[in-house]
Amino acid sequence: MTDKKTFTLDAPGASLTYDVREAAAPTDEPPLVLIGLPMGAEGFTTLASHFTDRTLVTYDPRGVERSTRSGEDKPGVATHADDVHRIIEAVGGGPVDLLASSGGAIVALDLAARHPEDLRTLVAHEPPLASVLPDREAMVAAMADMHDTYQAKGFGAAMAKFLTLFMIEGELPADYANQPDPDPAAFGMPAEDDGSRDDLMFGVNMLVLPPYVPQYETLKSGAPRVVIAVGVDTGEAMMARAARATAALLDQEAVVFPGGHGGFSGGEYGQPADKPVEFAARLREVLADR
Repeated sequence: MTDKKTFTLDAPGASLTYDVREAAAPTDEPPLVLIGLPMGAEGFTTLASHFTDRTLVTYDPRGVERSTRSGEDKPGVATHADDVHRIIEAVGGGPVDLLASSGGAIVALDLAARHPEDLRTLVAHEPPLASVLPDREAMVAAMADMHDTYQAKGFGAAMAKFLTLFMIEGELPADYANQPDPDPAAFGMPAEDDGSRDDLMFGVNMLVLPPYVPQYETLKSGAPRVVIAVGVDTGEAMMARAARATAALLDQEAVVFPGGHGGFSGGEYGQPADKPVEFAARLREVLADR
């Protein structure tokens, strides 16, 4: 892997940390930017190692890992998209190729609509867009309940609900949010509340991401090229259902990638590795198929 250089960038209400890995040899290809939300740059370490022929850019979203946010800052989708726009400008401007995962894929769809000049190809991998689902009301209620649980009981209790929800395949019943709370210990989560309330996912994202609706007509213009991707192993979980529904609204079919929701993962956060070698090969194919 080429050497990684780390930079910081000031933004309103935040300080953003991003990494640049220069291509091992001169290339005419634009930089490849990898983003997630709430996942930071660390989660793309393995995937980055498969693209040494490209300049690679990763970053930590505001309030995640090395990037900071002010206590009053409650960033919405547009704020995160503006942050990515700032980083693209800082590394020389667009158009770049962009792989965006999970909440990062929602951010990237907003970026593509409002700053199309930033992107050549966007691969949006499993954007968890509750707004496209037939069970959207139950899903939004369940995600709001996670936020409320976090505020009342802390991280472990909220994470237990998160893991329970996103393992479910198929539509949620209308009263899903009223079911008994799962035991955090069953998921290896702490039952004790440490008193902290600075987690971006539960403190903010669970309220601001569910209602977001992309600008579908703008995204269908073809500039930039937008590809919606879905993991073959994600089955009928919410993220896969949302990806397929989003693709349909863009008059396309979701492109199938190896692995699941974290198909690119090499076990960076202690979880089992997914299919990073196969994922990287598929990403290379999709980016080349312009």
